[in-house]
Amino acid sequence: MAWQRPDGRLPYELRPISFYPSFTRFAPGSVLARCGDTQVLCTVSVTKGVPRFLEGSGKGWLTAEYRMLPSATQQRQERELLKLSGRTQEIQRLIGRSLRAAIDFEALGEHTLTVDADVLQADAGTRTTAITGSFVALAHAISKLLQQGRLERSPLCGQVAAVSVGLLEGEPFLDMNYIEDVAATVDFNVVMNQDLGIIEVQGTGEEGSFSRSQLNQLLDVAQKGIQELLIAQREAIANWKDLFVGDL
Repeated sequence: MAWQRPDGRLPYELRPISFYPSFTRFAPGSVLARCGDTQVLCTVSVTKGVPRFLEGSGKGWLTAEYRMLPSATQQRQERELLKLSGRTQEIQRLIGRSLRAAIDFEALGEHTLTVDADVLQADAGTRTTAITGSFVALAHAISKLLQQGRLERSPLCGQVAAVSVGLLEGEPFLDMNYIEDVAATVDFNVVMNQDLGIIEVQGTGEEGSFSRSQLNQLLDVAQKGIQELLIAQREAIANWKDLFVGDL
């Protein structure tokens, strides 16, 4: 193996992951998710009512917004105000799609859950950290809604986590930081559920192509990392067994 990781990790090793629940005061669910030097503030708000296409259906909805603070990277970036970049739109749609896989919208009723993922500091993996952290915030928000009597039963029917993987010097590496992300010839983002079923895979050959065998290796590495993330998420949700209505 030619590539040496800057932080000394093994190829199949995650960066340190931690969740700080109730990080803000007013949102029903809020978590600061830290993955190495990447930090994302994930909050979940709830409003009565749903988009017009769901009115009268008895079903709820979940939507997501993603932003990166100007000072999240080494060089200040302009705020996205009136027009969102294509990257931002793509990431927030990914977050929304991923988290909707964890919700029983009939149990939610006609409420809309809004997930806000704000990147405070970026060292690659912001979208995957946003998904993983936002799930924890989502669980905390549902817990509060149940405590307040706004929901009769938990709509949390799945668990979702995400991680990045890539090829460096032809070998698979898990959870790349910025230096590795820039150097990778292949870059993938993988989202899975509690059964390690694939929700979404985003991947591209940055410099050329990759083989079917390498794709399988990347998915194996991603699965290993997501197994660890799923455990870390459950440890950050005190009443997990009461909230989760799916089958583990």
